[in-house]
Amino acid sequence: MIQSMTGYGKSVIQLPTKKISIEIKSLNSKNLDLNTRMPSMYREKELAIRKLIASKLVRGKVDFSLYMEITGEETSTQLNKTVVKQYIKQLKEVVDGDDTEMLKMAIRMPDALTTERDEIDEDEWNEISAVIDSSLEKIQQYRLDEGQTLEDDFVGRVQTISTLLDEVIAMDPNRIDGVRERLTKGIADIKEKVDENRFEQELVYYIEKFDITEEKVRLKNHLEYFQKALKSDDSNGKKLGFISQEMGREINTIGSKSNYAPMQKLVVQMKDELEKIKEQLLNVL
Repeated sequence: MIQSMTGYGKSVIQLPTKKISIEIKSLNSKNLDLNTRMPSMYREKELAIRKLIASKLVRGKVDFSLYMEITGEETSTQLNKTVVKQYIKQLKEVVDGDDTEMLKMAIRMPDALTTERDEIDEDEWNEISAVIDSSLEKIQQYRLDEGQTLEDDFVGRVQTISTLLDEVIAMDPNRIDGVRERLTKGIADIKEKVDENRFEQELVYYIEKFDITEEKVRLKNHLEYFQKALKSDDSNGKKLGFISQEMGREINTIGSKSNYAPMQKLVVQMKDELEKIKEQLLNVL
């Protein structure tokens, strides 16, 4: 089953002193383009997170965000009391003022506040890892659901092209008869005597140049192969893109060889359906 590269997954966990939110978003991209945002205390885990996301999502423009909200009394920022007292003492030597006003000025001075770097608690990180896994499962399910929608659209459009191809096959004999008739009439109009045998040979050669038997067979095979690839276990948008290019090659050749307005009209309709398929394929994993 195919997967879309568009997806979204979010999970939240409440820890004793903080709330952790994990949010993962993805859009289509030729390769994996991963951006991460997280508090500095978790940066040492970034490489492991990147490897995990790469193994699960494979391709796409992915934004990973880890948000932390402190909900308890825990804080890593402390007042440097010794430094603040020294600042107040020095300020009093310069100006007279209220102690409260002096304190307000002192805590704005360098080193008045210190921030200790928290060490990651492994038990806590194990809980956060489980939330990351949950978010990845949600975005993968989202991709599968979107992929099913895309698959339904592809199947419908491939069936439309197949129906149009059947119409092309049905009208092909009339097209060849029409080409033969036009050439014969053209010779008759110039009122010149021609070698009938030579004329017949040239006519056969000319008609062979407009023969689309191989293109019809190849296009039919490509349509069947495309539908088979849709049902494969792995989602492979690049493979489907290659098959669609081959389909386009055969459709274009049929159009250039047809030399017959009703057939060219069908070719235009096939091209229109194929372009819509190609556009949607850009979003397939």
